[in-house]
Amino acid sequence: MKRRLKIIDRILDALKDCQTFAIGGHMRPDGDCMGSQLAIAYALKGQGKKVSVWNQDPMPDKLAFLDSKNLLATPKVGKKFDCVIIPDCANYDRLGTISSCIEDRRLLINIDHHASNTRYGDINWVNARSASTGEQVYQLIKQAGWPITPLIANCLFTAISTDTGSFQYPTTRPTTYHAAAELVNKGADLARICNEVYQSYPLSRVRLQKHMYNNFKLTQNNQIAYFWIRKRDYVRAGAVPDESEGLIDNIRDIELVKVACFFEEIESEITRISLRSKVPAIDVSNIAMSFGGGGHHSAAGARIPGDPNSVQRKVLKAIKQAVLASNGAA
Repeated sequence: MKRRLKIIDRILDALKDCQTFAIGGHMRPDGDCMGSQLAIAYALKGQGKKVSVWNQDPMPDKLAFLDSKNLLATPKVGKKFDCVIIPDCANYDRLGTISSCIEDRRLLINIDHHASNTRYGDINWVNARSASTGEQVYQLIKQAGWPITPLIANCLFTAISTDTGSFQYPTTRPTTYHAAAELVNKGADLARICNEVYQSYPLSRVRLQKHMYNNFKLTQNNQIAYFWIRKRDYVRAGAVPDESEGLIDNIRDIELVKVACFFEEIESEITRISLRSKVPAIDVSNIAMSFGGGGHHSAAGARIPGDPNSVQRKVLKAIKQAVLASNGAA
């Protein structure tokens, strides 16, 4: 029998007296965030609990199939909750506007796998070695002895698959494959997940991809690749910001590239950066943290205020320093 995790027992003990729950997620929710939120919600509803699922931003269209019970709702100020659970959110500010809707609560539980997590909960389960928050939620549901239904299996497989780059990132461990295998055994519909998440891109995203290929740049002897998407580029493509997810992987995969960076205009003086590394010697989470962000060894990001040109210079300088250091270590 596998060893029980004390932190999970602590969470389960705290949940015993709770009847009303809010499951919150970060701004611009991704597959790990939404999959983890909905899996927790389905599991709690299966135990007879009252559950609200809230996010500041809409669910990406490609993930809508996970919410077949229409659990995701518009946040409301003034509701009381016994417990609020926040999966996959490294700091409280990333909740955005829903933070004002979950203030009236008895308990806040923070479940996450980002090393930069600020431990903002009353109970914090932060495991930076976990490949995804979805894998942690899988452990939670298993240890609780709650049923893993096909709906939950779809949510958790999507969470794990998307946050491991389809099991390509170095954070993927044997436990990740074991969890994925059991989720398939429990009814995860791989054909549907692959079709919805990876094989049903709208034409507007293809236009963004065309923009990226036409405008990306290489520097530092082709070891760094980067590109910009500004608000006007989304308008020209007829796209929404969610559709840029994953574009960075296309330039990361260029043969000589060690680090890829995606600069995105959020406001005139707020730039969102996404970073990807494919070499063990470069930890992009350190770069992101130096700009107030965070993430993982191979995938990280930040929101940076200031003049966009200045932001680009500073970020590229930090990336170049990391690349030079890695070359020296090689």
